[in-house]
This record gives sequence, structure tokens and C-alpha cells, in this order.
Amino acid sequence: MTVKELIEKLSLKIVAGEEGINKEVKGGFTGDLLSVVMGNAKEGQVWVTIQSHINIVAVAVLTNIACIIVTEGFEIDQDAIIKANEEDISILVSNKSSYDMIKELIEIGIG
Repeated sequence: MTVKELIEKLSLKIVAGEEGINKEVKGGFTGDLLSVVMGNAKEGQVWVTIQSHINIVAVAVLTNIACIIVTEGFEIDQDAIIKANEEDISILVSNKSSYDMIKELIEIGIG
């Protein structure tokens, strides 16, 4: 599945990184502590978090994840949007809780 297909299936809003929507999604990871994400996220995973600042883009680049889903309706910092566009990191947003988003990811086969 691609990030684009994920957006369509889960009705997510893309706020940055439209150039990265053709990346392949290979699994999922959730976490809000950046050091944990850096140490444990795998290439191609979807990262579910409530973090919305510029450092999420640096972590995404470092771990080579497929995209970031920011939950709970948190607004993305403008600096993060600019950097995500530069790095082709798709940032998607949802008003759903992280728990509900993870359930939906599992339901569509992302585990």
C-alpha cells in the first residue's frame, strides 16, 4: 500500500510532503518520545504521534519512514510543514485519537 492509498482509505488530510505520497507503507509505529522513535522505527513504517513540531521531520528523515500521522487534531507547526515539503515527508493529520488511528491501520492491513 502507498501513502496515497492510506490517505484515501482513512480519509486523512495531507498538510505537507505531497511529493512523498507514492512511498510504500511497510508497517506502523507509534510513539511520542522522539528518542524511542529514532531507536525503534523501521524504514517504510507509518509513524503515529501527537508531536507536531519541526523535530518530527528530522526523525522521519533519520528513520526513513513512509509518512507521519499526527492525531488528536494537533496543528502542525509552520516550520515543520516547510521542512517536510523540502524533505518529501508526508505529514497527515486526523482528529481521531492515536488509539483509534492504530486500530484503523490494523483493520486495513498495516501492522
